[in-house]
Amino acid sequence: MAVDLAVEARERGIKYFLISYVDLFGTLRAKLAPAAAIRDMAKEGAGFAGFASWLDMTPADPDVLAIPDPDSLIQIPWKPEVGWLAADPYMGGKLVGQAPRNILKKVLKRAEDAGYTLKTGVECEYFLVSPDGSEISDPADIQAKPCYDQTALMRRYDVISEICDSMLELGWGPYQNDHEDANGQFEMNWAFDDALKTADRMAFFKYMVKAIAEKHGLRATFMPKPFAHLTGNGCHVHVSLWKGNKNLFDDGKDALGLSKEAYNFIGGLMNAASDICSITNPTVNSYKRINAPVTLSGATWSPNTVTYAGNNRTHMIRIPGSGRFEFRLADGATNPYLLPAAVLAAGLDGLSKGTDPGKPLDINMYAEGHKAPPGTKKLPLNLLDALRLTAKSELLRRELGDEFVDSYVKLKTKDWDEYSRQLTPWERATTLDC
Repeated sequence: MAVDLAVEARERGIKYFLISYVDLFGTLRAKLAPAAAIRDMAKEGAGFAGFASWLDMTPADPDVLAIPDPDSLIQIPWKPEVGWLAADPYMGGKLVGQAPRNILKKVLKRAEDAGYTLKTGVECEYFLVSPDGSEISDPADIQAKPCYDQTALMRRYDVISEICDSMLELGWGPYQNDHEDANGQFEMNWAFDDALKTADRMAFFKYMVKAIAEKHGLRATFMPKPFAHLTGNGCHVHVSLWKGNKNLFDDGKDALGLSKEAYNFIGGLMNAASDICSITNPTVNSYKRINAPVTLSGATWSPNTVTYAGNNRTHMIRIPGSGRFEFRLADGATNPYLLPAAVLAAGLDGLSKGTDPGKPLDINMYAEGHKAPPGTKKLPLNLLDALRLTAKSELLRRELGDEFVDSYVKLKTKDWDEYSRQLTPWERATTLDC
């Protein structure tokens, strides 16, 4: 039975609804609609000028109408008179082909037609920093190896517990919170679910963390590499494919607990890793995490090579246990909807072709990367290289659409061009006397 938002508003005491969509750069865009207007909004959508956000449109284009998905409703725990809704953008009566949530739903529908359901869980790392973002918020958090530091974790108890309490109230099934590998860095884990639900929750989670941090006079950032000497923010995604109630990736007879389907899916993802890198790692700053030198803690915890292994965190893909794998490439800037869409498109391609990922490479890639077999792929070194690979990817054009690929590459290349126009202090210091 469809959710009636007007009834939900009356029964839950919701006075306003945030009708939101995520643009190509992963930014949440929203309008605040009074509950009295939600029936009309649910049918007609909230109107936006697409050009005013990061969508590839012009001021001459008609309104983008964001139709809210009633099943995505989240009553904001710290502001319960407001309900948040994920929306699907339309223009001219048709779904906007470049809109990230629409893209994910399209790829999920193809999987569904083949009898598959993608389930994902995400690990979104973030820093708590000063309001101007120049330093971590806790001056006492100075250990060289601060990961799991109980004292530093508990100094931020008020923020962490409020975020976790909110997830508990929302029924997300949070099960652990920890101080991560960088000073000032944290991670919170909640239960995996169908990919669309996880993507909606990830979009809201990033907003929630930032909003609660602001309540406490701090700032939260998911920036991939906010501090050069510290580990960056990853967004690891755990992936499994289901048919009804059966996990197709699970095979107790395999040494790593994975089925042939899982290995084929991994093979497809490895084949497409460079093509999707501009999606999983979408900013100039992303490549300062992937290709970083050793950090203060002694490891970057991010891959730069296309490899997989068992329970070994130095590889792009880790198999921590039976029935799932962890894709460790994506970072905190990745789009909540484009990440699972790209992973699924690549994995299904591998599944349909029976792609063999080869044998797992159980070495320490940070210390022994030179021992990788000849021809082992390296990931792109910068955003421009990654965008060029995305632009010519037949897989992404076929599965995600030409409209998306062309628009994404166009806008992200403008981002690169803007970065390239900057003159840095390093350039002056090293080149002034050339």
